[in-house]
Amino acid sequence: VAMSHWAGLLSTAAKVSLLVLVVSVVFSRSSLSDRVPEFALTKIEESDIKDGSGKEPVTEDDADPEDLEVFYPTHQWQTIRPGQAVPAGSHVRLNLQTGDREAKLPDSEDGKSDTREERRRKRLGKVDVDSNSFTSQELKKALAKMKESEKAERKAHEEEVRKKFRPIEQLKEEFEKLNVKMETDYEIMVKLIGKFNSSASTLDEKVAALYDLEYYVHQVDNAKDFLSMGGLRLVIDGLNSTEAVLKEHAAFVLGAALSSNPKVQIEAIEGGALQKLLVILATEQPLAVKKKALFALSSMLRHFPYAQQQFLKLGGLQVLRSLFRQKGMETLHVRVVTLLYDLIVEKMLLEDSQHGDQMEEKIQQYRQVKLVPAVVEQDWCVVVSNLLAMPEHDTREKVLKTVGVLMAFCKERYRGDQALSTTLSLLRSEYEELAAEEQREGDKDGYFKELLSSVNTIIQEL
Repeated sequence: VAMSHWAGLLSTAAKVSLLVLVVSVVFSRSSLSDRVPEFALTKIEESDIKDGSGKEPVTEDDADPEDLEVFYPTHQWQTIRPGQAVPAGSHVRLNLQTGDREAKLPDSEDGKSDTREERRRKRLGKVDVDSNSFTSQELKKALAKMKESEKAERKAHEEEVRKKFRPIEQLKEEFEKLNVKMETDYEIMVKLIGKFNSSASTLDEKVAALYDLEYYVHQVDNAKDFLSMGGLRLVIDGLNSTEAVLKEHAAFVLGAALSSNPKVQIEAIEGGALQKLLVILATEQPLAVKKKALFALSSMLRHFPYAQQQFLKLGGLQVLRSLFRQKGMETLHVRVVTLLYDLIVEKMLLEDSQHGDQMEEKIQQYRQVKLVPAVVEQDWCVVVSNLLAMPEHDTREKVLKTVGVLMAFCKERYRGDQALSTTLSLLRSEYEELAAEEQREGDKDGYFKELLSSVNTIIQEL
């Protein structure tokens, strides 16, 4: 009977222990599951971190209401109120006498334990992303510190940039101290024009001013400013100078300003620039002066049909033809042929293009330019073809192109030219060898093959 009584007591004690263990596990799991969604980190607005004055709240008295649902364990057993979340790692038990859940902090390994404030300071000092027990207030403080850190890094970067690059105001002050002023293109051109026009300037100073002006007037806007300043008028007058070097550089500046600039082209031809350029080319002048005058003439005539009409009326083709009879002007021959080629092709391309209202008006202007009939009449066909005897391949290439364009108008003249036939045969033999050598070297579409193709095309048409 005694043995049976003790066995019953042991069985009852085992059941009670098992019940306590099960209840503890259930309550621990429920407390964790209740706490996780409550502390899921969602979007925290700026207004949540700072109050109305822009300063973040730091006192515990101002804690959010949800902080009241957090259980703060100590090293003593405390009752857990319903709805409170228990931090991970806390010891939880069920008081069988009262029926309440109780929890406390675990003892540290060395027998000592941190106070609540010390533990909170450690958590705020460094954010532990693996922690499962942060209050909303702690998260806000941590985020605020992160933003302060970002601001500090940004300021440091800005300071570093400031050290590398100085502001424009400081640069201007330094330049002024060095008697150097940052000037615009407009201001520079005003000074250069003044130096060129000044009677106190020496010849070298005037030439230097023109040389620098040529650099600036290449730009379309600068060329327009140059026109408004009166610089174009001065340069055109400079074409009449008795000093050859001034004529040369004045024509150089004029040509640069005229390039692809219709407004300047109109003002120049109305200012008599075309007549002055033709006078230079027709009279005895140094080669350098004529070279720059031809450059300015080419810039004026390209894409300007009115100027081309005036050029023909003033006998411009005869002036260019005379350059082939003057000694020492051989370097200008290819430039003249290239100009004629460009003017003829320019008109042909325009006539083949699609017609619109504005385009039709321009075509009518070009139809009044009788350039090809004048070229045939003045026997430019032979003048051009004779240049094929020159040794430079680049010269031959340009002449072959011009002959190909003139073929439609000069075919009968070319068929009766025995010298041209002989020259073409020699060129074909020469370029066949050079093209074959190119092909052996692996260049199937080389330069000499193209020249050979041009020669064969002309021979075939003849």
